[in-house]
Amino acid sequence: MKLPSQDAAARSSEDDHAHRILLPRQVPGPLRQVCRRLLMALGVMVATVLIVYVDRDGYHDNADGKVDFLDSVYYSTVTLSTTGYGDIVPYGDSARLLNILLVTPLRVIFLIILVGTTLEVLTERTREQWRLTRWRSALRDHTVIVGFGTKGRSALQTLNSSGLPKGQVVIVDPSQKVIEAATADGYAGVVGDATRSDVLIRAEAQRARQIVIATQRDDTAVLVTLTARQLNRGAKIVAAVREEENAPLLRQSGADAVITSASAAGRLLGLSVLSPSAGTVMEDLIQQGSGLDLVERPVVKAEAGRNVRDTDDLVVSVLRGHRLLGYDDPEASPLQLTDRLITIIRASPSSTPTMPGRMTNGARPE
Repeated sequence: MKLPSQDAAARSSEDDHAHRILLPRQVPGPLRQVCRRLLMALGVMVATVLIVYVDRDGYHDNADGKVDFLDSVYYSTVTLSTTGYGDIVPYGDSARLLNILLVTPLRVIFLIILVGTTLEVLTERTREQWRLTRWRSALRDHTVIVGFGTKGRSALQTLNSSGLPKGQVVIVDPSQKVIEAATADGYAGVVGDATRSDVLIRAEAQRARQIVIATQRDDTAVLVTLTARQLNRGAKIVAAVREEENAPLLRQSGADAVITSASAAGRLLGLSVLSPSAGTVMEDLIQQGSGLDLVERPVVKAEAGRNVRDTDDLVVSVLRGHRLLGYDDPEASPLQLTDRLITIIRASPSSTPTMPGRMTNGARPE
């Protein structure tokens, strides 16, 4: 098992971008708006310089009596900024007429651009800070997904199909492009290395209900799990590793469940070889929202004291405390009100998805 090497610290400037929280938005950034407005202001100034320079014979310079190109730029600058020193003045009729019809409107436009830019930047910053503050105060019992690659996206898709709203998900990834793609889909994101506690704190991991760790490297997953468990003792942490030999280390680090991606894929391949139909059923079970769904729900009062086989759903296992009992285990019956049932139901596209841990009214598959 290797710890992160020095190449993890020597990431590109994009991946080492300041740890920022990105909320879903569709408006351009403040810097882009400022640059665009500066270009507009420069265009207004260039137009004013050309107007003054073309009609320079209608202007008088108190210094030497003549107006050259530099004087035109100087006059345009002080005029648009409403400074007006009076050393260069229009005295010809055409120059005064152009000042009335063109230069004055350009001055007004110039001021609107500058003042509007300042107000918009300040307003945007205030609005963004207000959104961030409101988001932080409202975020409770949410889900943090560390790593938004194939595994992270698949986990999020399953959670969404179970009814998890987008507002209750925070994505953490070191790549800003990945986070920008996530925010474009309506998710909040944090750019940064999740092995650092300040990054997870920005994602409010200390108040999260569940944390999904789907990093590309096993050693990174271990460090993220250690950091997340230190910040949040009560959260459910589920981590994925590539090699099965690293799974015990993840559990010792604080993960409640560890999924070995390579071994799980290999077992599914082997099962499909032995029985293609069984492989299809297993793949269907792990895909929420279609065909058969494997869900966890509490025991209702009407089921308490009854046999496992007498429930409306097809019960696979009974979770009693920290013990997972099979449906055929003699200790599984009778059911207790504090038990939780792992059941198989038929997914109904027309019905509202059920969040994990809530009651599911599903019918027994035929």
